[in-house]
Amino acid sequence: MRQPEPEPQSFDRVLSSMCTEPHPAAREAAERFLATNPGDPATYDAVAELEARAVEGLAALADHPAPAEAAGYVTSGGTEANVQAVRSARNRHDGTDLNVVAPASAHFSFTKAAEVLGVELRTVPLDDDHRADPDAVAAAVDGATALVVGVAGSTEYGRVDPIPELAAIAEERGARLHVDAAWGGFVLPFTDRDWSFADAPVDTLTIDPHKFGQAPVPAGGLLAREDAALDALAVDTPYLESRSQATLTGTRSGAGVAGAVAAMDALWPDGYREAAERAADNADWLAAELAARGYDVVDPELPLVAADVPESEFAALRDAGWKVSRTGSGELRVVCMPHVTRSALRAFIDDLDGIRR
Repeated sequence: MRQPEPEPQSFDRVLSSMCTEPHPAAREAAERFLATNPGDPATYDAVAELEARAVEGLAALADHPAPAEAAGYVTSGGTEANVQAVRSARNRHDGTDLNVVAPASAHFSFTKAAEVLGVELRTVPLDDDHRADPDAVAAAVDGATALVVGVAGSTEYGRVDPIPELAAIAEERGARLHVDAAWGGFVLPFTDRDWSFADAPVDTLTIDPHKFGQAPVPAGGLLAREDAALDALAVDTPYLESRSQATLTGTRSGAGVAGAVAAMDALWPDGYREAAERAADNADWLAAELAARGYDVVDPELPLVAADVPESEFAALRDAGWKVSRTGSGELRVVCMPHVTRSALRAFIDDLDGIRR
């Protein structure tokens, strides 16, 4: 018997995700380019031209010194971009038994990268405000360090590491610097934080249009300061019209590429600025409401709120249909994405008050 067609889940009560509703123009563009393959740009030249526009747009967002000449591509997401950054740094290093130094806040994709690529992952402690501790990073770096990782918008607390200090440490020891701005990259341009190519000698950078950029999933982004970073990833592809390929996944749908371009065309810069300001206001409001009820709240730096909510209350919120998650230390974690409205947060607080009675 034929089953009814399932409907996609509503975002109405999703408070834990770093993905969001795509912009309507991005959704439409993704459908048009669904069957094209930017993995073979010589054959699918129309989507290859769009990918060049996507990379230029992302590079402008991240203050690359020459956006029109920036190296990069549209990945499946932050995980692929981070794996590729590690792979590029490994391939460009002359040593053996290499290591990557990353803060404890680094995304779990670096654990995958280390396992797949055969490098040692050295995770170092954070400071008291959940940021990378430069002294700990410096102590962990040595002559076999291929890459130092900094996070610009951590997934648990929304923190921005001291990127210029990490860059100086990496440069002194002959290592590369990678900035993971997968989530924060579309918010940070509207802050005074130091995170971009203009703020430090960053070698590679992850920035995901399918997060705050409001592109459809999957649409991540890998950027590099110079072509050599991508050249180190290239392999020969003798049976394709394109004779080499630097990407990891090979065949890719053009949907992410086209959707990313459409989203950036529609929203950069004013739409993104308004979304970032609205999200920051929502995060501040929620943090204040939780603090007023006696919860210990981590002061939001970017639009992400973490609070020490008891397990029984957390479980009751989940039972009430709220999609919330916890940090590694067990705090409630709410990400104020563009789809998260003030009215939704008020309903969330109302439900929490009902649970507490």
